[in-house]
This record gives sequence, structure tokens and C-alpha cells, in this order.
Amino acid sequence: MSKVALITGATRGIGKQIALTLAEQGYDIAVNYRTANEELEETKKEIENKNVKCIPVQGDVSNFEDTERFVKEIIEKYGKIDVLVNNAGITKDTLIMRMKKEDFTNVIDVNLTGTFNVTKNVIPYMMKARTGRIINISSVVGITGNAGQTNYSASKAGIIGFTKSLAKEVASRNILVNAVAPGFIETSMTDVLKEEVKEDIASKIPLRRMGKAEDVANLVKFLVSEDSSYITGQVINVDGGMLM
Repeated sequence: MSKVALITGATRGIGKQIALTLAEQGYDIAVNYRTANEELEETKKEIENKNVKCIPVQGDVSNFEDTERFVKEIIEKYGKIDVLVNNAGITKDTLIMRMKKEDFTNVIDVNLTGTFNVTKNVIPYMMKARTGRIINISSVVGITGNAGQTNYSASKAGIIGFTKSLAKEVASRNILVNAVAPGFIETSMTDVLKEEVKEDIASKIPLRRMGKAEDVANLVKFLVSEDSSYITGQVINVDGGMLM
């Protein structure tokens, strides 16, 4: 019987690449999305081309009832969830002097509360099965902070604390919980940057380049495998050496 992975915010970027990478490992995939679009259909098609099943589950992770509903949909379809990747996230960058209250709360609600909402609804099934892997996508700015990102940095730092605490709670049930902290990764978010800005960013990274979504996905592939069975409560940076 195939293992099942739920990836939130999985229609593009890092989330999509994680879904495709786990599909290549034989996982049946549940792709969470907030709004249906062409990217969703394309992602579903690409996953199914790996000869695995894929179900899209609509829902806003910041809404607890939504997460409760779509987790039940997955259980009804697949009967279990072996892997949860909390990837859904948004940014609303600006200096705190200009930041509106909703800019702060919206980012916290999606990035941090959303991680809680989905995990809260998945964890009972993993506890009953006495096995599971949870990977939370944080960020290097959750460790270092970043000007203009007090909201985003706070949400990603919160995910780190959440990860470590949950890892201690569920280790006795053979559920491993880890966080991945990407640095600058080539996605649609970085595509909009001017070339000189990208070059400046790359010059400050020891490997002299931005990462790719595959770099993050490959770490997730390792963390959900049996090769990582003695690793839990950790935060692993994927940043080209930026935080050495």
C-alpha cells in the first residue's frame, strides 16, 4: 500500500517541487490549495504522470474548519496520512512604521496558525498509527530576522518553536517532526527581482548562487525516509552556507 503525503500550498514553487519529488518516491499525494487555477491542474497532471494518485483539497489553512474538512477528505480517500509538509505561506513585506495591523496578523494567521491548524487535524491519525513524519517549512529569516519582514520573520521563528515542542510531545509514538529553513531560493517570488539585486544576493552567499526548489525538496525526501529515523526536533538550513 502506497504511503500518503499531504503538502500545503503545493500548486507552485517549493511546495509543488516537494509534491513531485515525493511522487517520484511512490507517495500518493494530497495537494492543498486555496484558490483553483491553471497551476493546480498542471500540478495534478504532473504528479499523476509519476504513476501515483493525486487529490487536490481546497482550503485556507488559516481557517481551522477548512483544515478539519480537507484532512477528513484525505482520510476518506486514502485512509491515512503518513507525511505532512506544512509549506503554505505568504509575505506582506514592509517596514514596521508602514505595516498595517492586518499585514501582521494575516501573515501570522497563514504561516504560523495555519501550521498549527493542519497539524492539529492530522496528528490524531498519526498518533493512532504510531508513526508519521511532519516537515515544517520555516526560513533562515526565522533565525536571523530581516528588515522589512517583522511579520514573516516572527511567523517563521514561531514555526521553529512549534517544531521543537511538537517533536518532544510525539516522539514516543515514532512521529518525527523537523523544520527546513530555506535561504534564497529561485521561485516566482524571486523572479520579480531585478538582475542586479539577484547578483547582489548571490554575492553574499558562500556558494555564490541562489538555491533551487529541488534543493529543498531533496532534503524533505531525506527527512521522510527511513534514513532519517533518528532525527527529530531539528532545524536544517538550505541556504548555500549563508548562516554559517
